[in-house]
This record gives sequence, structure tokens and C-alpha cells, in this order.
Amino acid sequence: MALTPAEQWTGGAGRKNRGLEIMDKDRIKGSVEQAKGSVKEAVGKATGDAKLKVEGRNEKAAGKVQNAVGGVKDAIREAVRK
Repeated sequence: MALTPAEQWTGGAGRKNRGLEIMDKDRIKGSVEQAKGSVKEAVGKATGDAKLKVEGRNEKAAGKVQNAVGGVKDAIREAVRK
């Protein structure tokens, strides 16, 4: 049984017993923050805007931390399931 486009986007959330692994929301948000930070940092470098470059670097770091928190939550959730 195929997933609908909406289910593909959410990793199959809403479907039970499909055997799909769903990442913690913190991991997803952290990855988005890292990407935004990378873009800001690159634009800051390209334009010579030191403030934007530092802002991007800080967002990337915050995203990495949030992603790590989500990874820990995933590991705990997986350990509890077993």
C-alpha cells in the first residue's frame, strides 16, 4: 500500500503499524536551522556582511544542538520500544 504525498512528506505519520521510523521534530527543526544558517553565512561571506555571517554561524550551531537533542530523544524512544 503506497503512501499518499502528504504521508510521504510527514514520514507516514498517521499510519499505524507501517514499520516506518519517524524522526523527532527537534531533528527536523534542527536540520532546517542548520540549512538557514548555512545560507545566511554564505550570503554574509559573499556580501562582506560580518553581522550576517556571524548570525548564520550562530544559527548553524543552534541547529546542530537541536538536531542532537532530537537524536537523543530518538535513541531513548528506540530503547524504550525494545
